[in-house]
Amino acid sequence: MAAAPAPVTVNATAAALLGLLRDGPATGGELVSSAESTYSGFFGLTRSQVYRELPVMAAAGLLRLGRRGPRASQQYVLTAAGRKAFRGWLAAEPVGSADAVRSPLLLRLVHAGELTGPQRERLVDGARQVLAQRLATARIAAREAEGPYAVAAAEFAVAHVKAVAKVVERVARV
Repeated sequence: MAAAPAPVTVNATAAALLGLLRDGPATGGELVSSAESTYSGFFGLTRSQVYRELPVMAAAGLLRLGRRGPRASQQYVLTAAGRKAFRGWLAAEPVGSADAVRSPLLLRLVHAGELTGPQRERLVDGARQVLAQRLATARIAAREAEGPYAVAAAEFAVAHVKAVAKVVERVARV
């Protein structure tokens, strides 16, 4: 009797996509939009990450190709192996994977003392605009979240945006 194939280990980016595909088939563009509304504020996924990861996941058997759509868009469908890999990732011990925020804005704010006054003002003004939009998006996601886990994550996203806005205001006062 042949041994069962070893479960596929996935990274956080792949896990995020597998989680979104539990709701049904989606194209790369639909996954980018869904990630923005579902994960914004606590887990960023860029378009390039999504489109780089999908073929890798399909080659590993975690996804299969679905219908072709308009403008040559390709649907991806979660497979049983993908569901198993996603559940394995969820249940895995987070050993060695410190939870870290990776924020180019916060990195700029830490070093804002190197900027001229007008440069710092442009940084602060731009950050205020972006954060206002992100806060509005996060609040909508929090209102629309279903289930206690999704609500908790959405509320974190709102609190995170507010915390970054507080840092921006602190820099603005310097």
